[in-house]
Amino acid sequence: MRLDAFLSQAFPSLSRARAAWHLSQGFVELDDPKAKIKASFRVKINTSVTVEIQARQAPSSSPEAIDIDVLYEDDALLVVNKAAGMVVHPAPGHPSGTLINALLHHVPQLANLSGDETRPGLVHRIDKDTSGLLVVSKSAEVMFELQRRFATHDIERCYEAVCLGRMRQDELTIETLHGRHPKDRKRFSGRVAEGRKAITHVEVIDRSNLCSRIRCTLETGRTHQIRMHLAERGHPIVGDVLYGGVRNHPKTPKTRPEIAALRRMGRQALHAKTLGFVHPISGEPMRFEAPMPSDMQTLVDQLFGVL
Repeated sequence: MRLDAFLSQAFPSLSRARAAWHLSQGFVELDDPKAKIKASFRVKINTSVTVEIQARQAPSSSPEAIDIDVLYEDDALLVVNKAAGMVVHPAPGHPSGTLINALLHHVPQLANLSGDETRPGLVHRIDKDTSGLLVVSKSAEVMFELQRRFATHDIERCYEAVCLGRMRQDELTIETLHGRHPKDRKRFSGRVAEGRKAITHVEVIDRSNLCSRIRCTLETGRTHQIRMHLAERGHPIVGDVLYGGVRNHPKTPKTRPEIAALRRMGRQALHAKTLGFVHPISGEPMRFEAPMPSDMQTLVDQLFGVL
């Protein structure tokens, strides 16, 4: 029997979809260390399955008067500069206070869009602790067209980041597969036997004693792609707890000020700075840039000097 089906049968409180969510979030363990914990895994006799069942909080799709930074808006779409710490859409654990709740207050017509009611108009996502640009559609037609362009890589997406270590190459392209990490379900890995292609182009902007300031251009847009690629190259993003971006460094007079600056960064130093696309209605080329938020700008100034 498939693991998701087995869980929904063994635990009446879990629907099959809810069981799949527990699997994807790392709340299921098997006694076989070689097993790939995924919904399609085939459960055998004498397999021990441990589930940490999470209480479900009903996500709220209601409008909330939350301030958001709208860089552009017309009748078809809007471009938002998301603050670090804001979850993009309601989900278990984050039932309200999200970007979608704020957008429903700002654009009430989003509530009329068909599809997932917790993500109306949402074309793509960025992580909670990543700041920067997102495009949101106001109609199903615009959303379909923008999602098609994301799928065919016809969208310009450029991030700035500060990673640990001095990267040797000035420019490099990282191309791997992308899939769930075999030992930690909350992470992703390029070192998997099966998965989708993930490609990140990296350019070094500056180097300090302990870190590199880099620009990352996405050719594909997988979950945690930049964080995963940099970590597996030995250069995790500063402040990225999940992927090893918080480390102890040997103190020397040369590095002591940098270490203090790194410790003050309370999140991953990753910012979705540039977003470019052709307007799906007018055909006009559009390109937006979001200024680096103050916490990350302070880190950059302290590590690399004020430009």
